[in-house]
Amino acid sequence: QVRLVESGGGLVQAGGSLKLSCAASEGTIDSYAMGWFRQAPGKERAFVGAISWSGGSTRYADSVKGRFTISRDNVKNTVYLQMNSLKPEDTAVYYCAQGMSRSHYVSSYSSWGQGTQVTVSS
Repeated sequence: QVRLVESGGGLVQAGGSLKLSCAASEGTIDSYAMGWFRQAPGKERAFVGAISWSGGSTRYADSVKGRFTISRDNVKNTVYLQMNSLKPEDTAVYYCAQGMSRSHYVSSYSSWGQGTQVTVSS
């Protein structure tokens, strides 16, 4: 089973940008779709976006469309989440996950990272 490690979280002002990384330290991700989810305090884990195994297809939640971009580098075994025009409501723990499709369902993903905190101040 692949082990995923997220990094790049932090504190940023509203309107700023952050780029999260998700690296596979054990196993590979090149044959799998990868998803990003987030969980704010007191809320359920929510879909942010996902990318196909080749990187040729992406999908995003309406709340981040046009602001967030997912990309991947299968040689580096890493997936990225570029977040621009951040808003206070983007504050959450962000998780990457490995799955068989670009599903928006949590249950469709089999391996998860430990998460990285993103805090957007107003």
